[in-house]
Amino acid sequence: MKLTETVRQSIKKATMLGLLAGGMTLGGMAQAENVLRVNMHSDLKIVDPIWTTAYMSRNYGYMVYDTLFAMDTKGQVQPQMVDTYTVSDDGLTYDFTLRDGLKFHDGADVTSADVIASIKRWGAKDAMGQKMMGFVAEMTETGTNTFQFKLNEATGLIVQALGKPSSNVPFIMPARIAATPPSEQITEYVGSGPFVFLTDEWKPGDKAEFAKFADYKPRSEPGDGLAGGKVVHVDKVVWKVIRDQQTKMNALSKGEIDVIESPSHDLLPLMEQDENIQLVDLNPFGNQYTFRFNQLHPPFDDPKVRQALLYAFDQEEFLLAAIGDEKYYKLCKAMFICGTPLDTEMGFEDKLEGNMAKARELIEASDYDGKPLILMYPTDLAVLEPLPPVAKDIMEKIGLNVDMQAMDWQTLVGRRNKKEAPEDGGWNAFITSWNSVDNASPLTTPFLNAACEQALFGWPCDDTIQALRDDFSREPDAAKQLEIAEKIQTRAAEAPTHVHLGQWYQPHAMGKNISGAPVSPVVAFWGYKKAE
Repeated sequence: MKLTETVRQSIKKATMLGLLAGGMTLGGMAQAENVLRVNMHSDLKIVDPIWTTAYMSRNYGYMVYDTLFAMDTKGQVQPQMVDTYTVSDDGLTYDFTLRDGLKFHDGADVTSADVIASIKRWGAKDAMGQKMMGFVAEMTETGTNTFQFKLNEATGLIVQALGKPSSNVPFIMPARIAATPPSEQITEYVGSGPFVFLTDEWKPGDKAEFAKFADYKPRSEPGDGLAGGKVVHVDKVVWKVIRDQQTKMNALSKGEIDVIESPSHDLLPLMEQDENIQLVDLNPFGNQYTFRFNQLHPPFDDPKVRQALLYAFDQEEFLLAAIGDEKYYKLCKAMFICGTPLDTEMGFEDKLEGNMAKARELIEASDYDGKPLILMYPTDLAVLEPLPPVAKDIMEKIGLNVDMQAMDWQTLVGRRNKKEAPEDGGWNAFITSWNSVDNASPLTTPFLNAACEQALFGWPCDDTIQALRDDFSREPDAAKQLEIAEKIQTRAAEAPTHVHLGQWYQPHAMGKNISGAPVSPVVAFWGYKKAE
């Protein structure tokens, strides 16, 4: 990638700070670089947060890019890059004004042209973005830093969608980069966020580095979740790959790293006793495990086979295998997350309880021919690695032939986009985890999108689910939204798009000298302070 002069200067500054920290002096005075060293849940290999829903790419996105709106700790969406906006009395016209002083890492001002190009790319890829764009008749530049949405029908979805906190996030990129088709990965990594991605220091499998962007202008309000002022207190953030869980804990205890994003649950009791470590839960709603079918190919093109797994799978078997401690998991049949306004068991009252007899009955009544199905098995993520063997055992007990293929998570992330037949490099199923904020609504739940070719990998196709999601997007009344959600969940039990396998909770492990981490369902690194 050709680096701009501004990016080069940021890298030069970060490099100089590192040299000074190593003992070099400037004008006779040594300066120490304040570096936050973090072990993330996975390696960073894909640096296009629109092309993929992978959380590592989303987390990268929050470092490098900014958003028009952002969600605070109360779940309210607040302006972020937007300064002010107005809505016409008929609800059909939205006018937005950007904040002054927004700059990209290459020194260029952020303009309305960049915003519109970015929203178009995101809106073609993301499930909620697709719904929002269905209401948008046109988006126009009304000035260098002002733009307008004209709607064909009133909806309360616009601001909520533009403030969507998790995958895919409507990050704003330069228009030339956002012109990249969403089916292709971008090749230039310039944002306007609080950190600059140091491409020359990026070594997949080892580390990724980000320097504080000197020209970033935070909002004046105090930071509140993903909203408010994104104030950076460190010079650099380094994401360091360490695969062994015990090695991670030892490195944290010795101060060699500062944060472990996803420590192994079986080591949490030891960490609680370590005087150098603190456990901090930044995401009170937790996460939701999910089994995803590929409906393009047998056997999961047959709804009977998919229904069989709704009966066969027992949430507790999966949660015990991966988490173990009841303090960190919850059995939850609510597709849209327990404890939210859309918490309901409708359609799943008799499912997710290990009813093997019913599951075998459905397999016998299906078109399944005994052909092996490929279950992708990520071996490098502690919170996922125990789950595929549990699924394989249950599936084989009900009569399915399972070929469980081991790979690292980033290989799985790439392979899951392949539509080829399993025997030609494709796949049949895998298990992942979503942040609960992603699955708290029929519009945000990525795997519920059943728009055929426009749906996410797995590509479910169901007109009933889509029509009900449209109804939900038009309904402003909360009670009626719940009624629609119940209908959606009932239909999803008949024509499953995925299986939700229970909620779980993941504290971060940090050194005792670390403070200021944003309370958010999404990992973000502004606000962090490191005392020496």
